[in-house]
Amino acid sequence: MNTASLPSAPDAALATVPLHLTQLHVAYDQAVRLLRIRDSYDWHQHLWQTFPGRDGEARDFLVRIDEKEETYRVLILSRTPATRPAWCPGDNFASKPVPDAFFSHPAYAFSLLANPTKKIRSNVAGERTKNGRRVPLTTREDLLAWLERKAAASGFVIDADSTQTVPRGREYFHKDKPRTQGLHAAVEYRGRLRVTDPVAFRAAIASGIGSAKAFGFGLLVLAPLT
Repeated sequence: MNTASLPSAPDAALATVPLHLTQLHVAYDQAVRLLRIRDSYDWHQHLWQTFPGRDGEARDFLVRIDEKEETYRVLILSRTPATRPAWCPGDNFASKPVPDAFFSHPAYAFSLLANPTKKIRSNVAGERTKNGRRVPLTTREDLLAWLERKAAASGFVIDADSTQTVPRGREYFHKDKPRTQGLHAAVEYRGRLRVTDPVAFRAAIASGIGSAKAFGFGLLVLAPLT
């Protein structure tokens, strides 16, 4: 399984690729007791099973996982159709192509689960380092500025005054090979957007927004506004 990131900036060629939306519902008890899912990396491994026979290939799908009372709702946006994994009951799996007309609206309500960060190029002693380290953004001002930069590169603008920034808390994950631990600071953005560049917007939907896309971030959930 490959955790390589999707492109960080939208590629105009992605504006024409077909997209498929898949929804799975996984009971909390099943996720924890049967699938032994502990964190976002475990989800990543299990959801690769919706695209069988592709071990070692680059990831070309986005994922979002929301906890709904006693059930996890999983959304997958992919460039190829997903397949129901053996551990998901048929009634809990639905997949369909997204019609091109869905992307032709001028404005949308949106929700985005993101991992907004900035790079710090000095250590605790104040000394300049070569590569730096990434730290989560915490203030509303910084969070909105981050999204506005991403929006400008992705063919849309947001209504900053009405955009909500909802912290989802810090999410730790573990990899066994090699044995490492990581951390994401999840923030959900909710608001309204207006499309300024339909080609860049469509490409951004396909590629995702921000970092950590392999771990459930970057999928732009949309509802057209009239």
